[in-house]
Amino acid sequence: MSSTSNAPLRVVVAKPGLDGHDRGAKVIARALRDTGVEVVYTGLHQAPRQIVDTAVQEDADAIGLSVLSGAHMTLFAEVLRLLREEDAADITVFGGGIIPHEDVQSLLDLGVAALFTPGTTTREVTDWVHANVTRTST
Repeated sequence: MSSTSNAPLRVVVAKPGLDGHDRGAKVIARALRDTGVEVVYTGLHQAPRQIVDTAVQEDADAIGLSVLSGAHMTLFAEVLRLLREEDAADITVFGGGIIPHEDVQSLLDLGVAALFTPGTTTREVTDWVHANVTRTST
C-alpha cells in the first residue's frame, strides 16, 4: 500500500509522556531514515498534543510512538483522539515498547495500526511501514 508518488514517506517518531528512555525510538528513527523515510524525531517528554501538532505541521503520513512507561493505553488513545479532532485521522499510528500482551488487542481496537514489542527487528518495522503506510499528500 506504499505510495506510488515519488515523495518519500514522512514519519514522526515520538516519545510521549514522562518516559525518559529513547534509545529504541532513535534506533527505529535511524532504521526508517536508512530505508528512505523522512523522519522527524520529537525528542523526550512530548505531550500527545505536541505530537499531533508536529505530525500535522510536518505533513506526516504516520506517527510511531515509543512507550515504555506503562501509560500506553492513555497515550495512544489521546493521540488518536486528537488526530480525529484535527481531521487528521488519515495519519497512521503505530508503536512499540513495553506493552503487555493483554493490552495489544485493545490498542488495535482503538485504531493503532500495529504494535512492535521487544524482540521485533528493525527490518520488521521498516518493512511494515513501507508496506502499510500510504503517502497522505503530494
